Amino acid sequence: MQVQLSHPSRTVDVKGPKKVKDLLRELNLVVEAHLVIRGDDLVTEDEMLYDKDRIEIRPVISGGSGPQPEPGPFLA
Repeated sequence: MQVQLSHPSRTVDVKGPKKVKDLLRELNLVVEAHLVIRGDDLVTEDEMLYDKDRIEIRPVISGGSGPQPEPGPFLA
């Protein structure tokens, strides 16, 4: 599957099938700190991903009031 990551931006190919949480661990990413998107759908950590899937991984960013962030990662 093709996986698009941000911060830093890069694309990697990962062999499936595998669960979302296993993909994140393989990429050395913290499961609770990232959102995984397949197509236009947010997927949960126990969902399976397959070789044909196009995946985007975005970090979760939280914060208080202040300047508005640029569009991109989802806010929590």
